[in-house]
Amino acid sequence: MKRITAIALLTIASFVTAGSALAADRGVEATVPFDFTVGNHLLPAGTYTIASSSSNVIEIRGSDGQIVATTVALAAHDDAKGNGDLVFDRYGNKYFLSEVLCPAASMSAKLPSSKMEKVAQTQEARLPSDGQILVAAK
Repeated sequence: MKRITAIALLTIASFVTAGSALAADRGVEATVPFDFTVGNHLLPAGTYTIASSSSNVIEIRGSDGQIVATTVALAAHDDAKGNGDLVFDRYGNKYFLSEVLCPAASMSAKLPSSKMEKVAQTQEARLPSDGQILVAAK
């Protein structure tokens, strides 16, 4: 499917400072301003901490510290720059987390497409793609 890569930098007014939990987990924290899907989990807009619990396993924790989703990374790569970004694929009004790019936390990984994302891709195939969305993580 042809994608128009439109990377939109979403400036998030308030980032929560990286606390001791982030240092211990080597994770990143980001405020996502829209509902999104990770694997088969639909997560509401909010602040999340993303950390690697073991090689190729990514844990996503809600603001209360509880694990809300886990996924296995397809591939890790070292070409990420900056403090960290979350990359989302967007199909219509549906967002899917596709990459975690955070060299400072040793997490730069591509996530697999879920069945829900493949269905959304198929449904949106006739329409112009909205591309990818980039959310800065700290």
